[in-house]
Amino acid sequence: MRAEQKPTPKMAFHSSLLLSQILLLFLVSSSSWTSATHPIQQTFFRCLSTNSRNSVPLSSYYTPGNVSSFTSVLNSTANNLRYLLPTVPKPVIIFTPLSEAHVQAAVICSRWLGLALRVRSGGHDYEAVSYVSQIECPFVVIDLAHLRAINVDIPRGTVWAQAGATTGEVYYRIAEKSKVHGFPMGLCTSLGIGGHITGGAYGSMMRKFGLGADNVVDVRMVDAKGRILNRKAMGEDLFWALRGGGGGNFGIILAWKLKLVDVPETVTVFTVTKTLEQGATNILYKWQKIAPELDDRLFIRVIIQASSTDLTANRTVTTSYNALFLGDPDTLLGITGKGFPELGLTRSDCVETSWIGSVLYIAGYPNTTAPEVLLQGKALFRNYFKAKSDFVRTPIPETGLMGLWKIYFEEEVPFMIWNPYGGAMARVPEWATPFPHRCGTLFKIQYVTAWQDGTKNAARHMSWIRKLYDYMAPYVSKNPREAYVNYRDLDLGMNKKGFNSLREASSWGLRYYKSNFHRLVQVKTKVDPDNFFRHEQSIPTHLRMKKGN
Repeated sequence: MRAEQKPTPKMAFHSSLLLSQILLLFLVSSSSWTSATHPIQQTFFRCLSTNSRNSVPLSSYYTPGNVSSFTSVLNSTANNLRYLLPTVPKPVIIFTPLSEAHVQAAVICSRWLGLALRVRSGGHDYEAVSYVSQIECPFVVIDLAHLRAINVDIPRGTVWAQAGATTGEVYYRIAEKSKVHGFPMGLCTSLGIGGHITGGAYGSMMRKFGLGADNVVDVRMVDAKGRILNRKAMGEDLFWALRGGGGGNFGIILAWKLKLVDVPETVTVFTVTKTLEQGATNILYKWQKIAPELDDRLFIRVIIQASSTDLTANRTVTTSYNALFLGDPDTLLGITGKGFPELGLTRSDCVETSWIGSVLYIAGYPNTTAPEVLLQGKALFRNYFKAKSDFVRTPIPETGLMGLWKIYFEEEVPFMIWNPYGGAMARVPEWATPFPHRCGTLFKIQYVTAWQDGTKNAARHMSWIRKLYDYMAPYVSKNPREAYVNYRDLDLGMNKKGFNSLREASSWGLRYYKSNFHRLVQVKTKVDPDNFFRHEQSIPTHLRMKKGN
């Protein structure tokens, strides 16, 4: 399927309902398939082949019996190597659908056979709940990697993009058609947009245009009954829930319809690095106050690292101010000179480029990189890692920062990114979408520790990041201590029964969604009352809450 190809034509809601009812009737009449003479892998494939309107090629179907191809597909977009260890449970089947009808059949067959279902669109899932199950076996992985068609409609100012397309592919196809249009979502260009937008999708233009989820105008998804729904068919409650309510909760996203935003033909990017010896602590303290208040066109994030991985070396902390300005260098210098002179930004620091050039720059590609690299769709890095997140509402004092640096020096590869809010993020009510971290938030912190030696020192690295997280508690949001659902963190809680209870789900649900969690539960109860779509941190139904408590 070529990336410029249009998504599969829309099916009518009532036709989809009729199809699912016919399929379910057929399945009931064919229960003899489950006899012991047919292993589950064979039974599932026969079910798919019989119940899909499009033929299902064997090349889209992978089982552990063919170790090489199965492992290759499972590992293809799995960024966190912690979840590829031999001790981690593996799916009994990986299915890579080639059409929307294949996805419908996969849902219906999974339900009929009593198989848990995991859905992967990109693989950046930090705790791998989209392709690993720690609570239910057997399970099937539906990998949407082949559903990546993108249709850019400049006259209408929209893009239809299938769930398996990456952010980089979407950016490339937009820039291919226009130099003055873009879309505000992820900084990392290998994110699969199916799951990315379900968590909100922030990026370097969020202070000007908000989140990716704020700029979605329609969607196509398969629900728990195997029906294909668009915005009109599903209603506004479910459409609301999909745009920030997290992946794997309500159905399988097939495609998003995105509203393009206007960008200048020329933008400016820069990176300025300050060490502790160059006054990094004082500059970072000032950044916390002014970054959310600067011109909406300016996004300055801070990447914080240690200067060396050698714990015995004379180390320092580096703070790199990595920025996009939707305008020219002269205007930018006027803004920073007045609002953030401590940074010491000069004309020579500024790089003029196109919007697509800024995408490559912020993603960390060398300046000579051609935009076509965005079509590769592969992640730059794969590591064993653990990540956590926080939202900050009052500036962290310099004494707090100095204590932070002491803990930093205890780890080989400590890493943080601080992303500024304000601008459009402060103007959107926190109930407008399930993503609640809006007005009053100064910035978001992502904490990461990474290592390459497998399980050898994993416990030490995990202990370190938890120590860092505990240290930061007095300086971040409280009641609840907020977290970003796209940086999923199983330390916050995990349902251990397959069907999570209210008590279990609230431990992470209130952190990810705040009061929006309660509305998400209502939507879940309505659209998926049997809780078919579930995982370690999924949103429960009211009925399951009552049974679980």
